[in-house]
Amino acid sequence: MSTKPVAAPEIAPPPARATALMRGRLGPLLGLIVFLAVWEGSLRLFDVPQFILPTPLEIITQVIQDAVSGLILTHVQVTVAETLLGFLLAAALGIGLGCAVGLSPAFERIVYPYILALQTIPKVAVAPLMIIWVGYGIQSKVLTAGLIAFFPVLVNVVVGLKTVEPRMLLLMRALKANHLQTFVKVRLPSMLPYLFAGLETAVIFAVIGAIVGEFIGASQGLGSLIIQRQASIDVAGVFSALFYLSAIGIVLDAILRAIAHRYAFWSHRASTIERHS
Repeated sequence: MSTKPVAAPEIAPPPARATALMRGRLGPLLGLIVFLAVWEGSLRLFDVPQFILPTPLEIITQVIQDAVSGLILTHVQVTVAETLLGFLLAAALGIGLGCAVGLSPAFERIVYPYILALQTIPKVAVAPLMIIWVGYGIQSKVLTAGLIAFFPVLVNVVVGLKTVEPRMLLLMRALKANHLQTFVKVRLPSMLPYLFAGLETAVIFAVIGAIVGEFIGASQGLGSLIIQRQASIDVAGVFSALFYLSAIGIVLDAILRAIAHRYAFWSHRASTIERHS
């Protein structure tokens, strides 16, 4: 008599859990709809002029017009290029110096205080110097973005390297592993969750740095577009540029989160277990 394997029945989520999940997804959307409705109704009720604060409908219309006309595309491309290059610069410097500080106590004692002192200087005040040193081209924006985004990467790399489980290091010494093997097998996996947390913060700071550089001096980019529209009192146009600027930050952050979920999956699993425990 042959027996056929029986497929395990699919277990539907409990009603309370399904309701909570649906509420968690619809809650932010409903909150946004209510906010926009109150915004629209209040401006129409009190007859607020468009050049002071446009209605959400006027802003959405401007966003669509910018997308259809293709006007915004060139500015978005310039800002994205400046942001990515500045982010890569910050990541390279942050990871390199962070590893040096985290692995070398002597380097930490000598160099780290100067890095902290540099961090206390307002980066917006340094942006004009970047233009003086390297000109009005993309280089000044990249340097400004990299300088603003650098410190979160550095700090998280240092913290990640210093929070390694001591027993794991003792085990690697007992196995007579060299420094490179210890770094690859123990220190790097411990550092990755902190590194990606720093990178997620750095990419948003890179967007801010690019916009600051464009505010100081640029002919293209969303920051330049905002200045142009502000001069012509096109408030809806400014909000449209801000929308695309926010979209850049959200997309870049989502990409980094997806990469972190792929290469630091153990951290996400641990946080999920802690939330459900």
